[in-house]
Amino acid sequence: MESTHRYRSVFRPGLFANKVVMVTGGGSGLGRCTAHELVSLGASVVLVGRTLAKLEAVRDELAADYPESPGRVGCHPCDIRDETSVKQVVAAVLAEFKQLDGLFNCAGGQFPAPLEKISLNGWDAVVRNNLHGTFLMSRECFTQHMRDHGGAIVNMLADIWGGMPGMGHSGAARAGVWNFTETAACEWGYAGVRVNAVAPGWIASAGMDSYDERYRALLRELKHKVPLQRFGTESELAAAAVFLLSEASAFISGSVIRVDGGVPNARHSWPLAASGRTLAFNGFSRYQPPSGLQQADE
Repeated sequence: MESTHRYRSVFRPGLFANKVVMVTGGGSGLGRCTAHELVSLGASVVLVGRTLAKLEAVRDELAADYPESPGRVGCHPCDIRDETSVKQVVAAVLAEFKQLDGLFNCAGGQFPAPLEKISLNGWDAVVRNNLHGTFLMSRECFTQHMRDHGGAIVNMLADIWGGMPGMGHSGAARAGVWNFTETAACEWGYAGVRVNAVAPGWIASAGMDSYDERYRALLRELKHKVPLQRFGTESELAAAAVFLLSEASAFISGSVIRVDGGVPNARHSWPLAASGRTLAFNGFSRYQPPSGLQQADE
């Protein structure tokens, strides 16, 4: 019996046949959604994250939804902030899959706080996760395989344009990832390795439920700051990442795709009109909007 949870991708079937893509943060949210789209397109996907049980739960979903897929799914727990662990995981993936065509550095995390309230430990934890982890995963994929075989790397940014008040640690880290992306695109281009990034704005992902109620109340109002007057879906971010991993972007490197509904283009001098015409794309049938946003539409 065919699963009722099949991904409705805009890309052609089989686009990633015979390809292997590693997704960090693959146990939840944007990483989970992107993994589903990649497998639906024929890819073998390696899920990387700190909690093995979460990775295995996504692997089981993928096995149930795409039993006919020629691709395989691997699960590798790893703290991407730890250099030794990253080296070992990339080596283990290559031993199992023999190739590594793409890397989506989706893992990350942060917490809301004004700069004056962020401790050194808090700052270090976020920067190591969002910036150091991206660097380590990218470097090891390059040196252990992509330098000799080519590949595509997609990094995760955020809506950092003009600063990131309230999350200055994450903004600084993501700005570092942006510069790293541009540098790596230059240094690694000779090897046929493309390095790009996606920059999500306010995506209604499960990660929003990790914040306290005070911050979730703030989040519920943010859609009115978006020119498109809504939150984004996980599928809309995944589509951008999948495009950058695909052969369709073969001459794109060092670039960033903003997936933010036009937020950086909003101006205080221009009141945003309410919209009744904006259509959202959701190809992920297992997608569940964060419960903390539900009041935004009531």
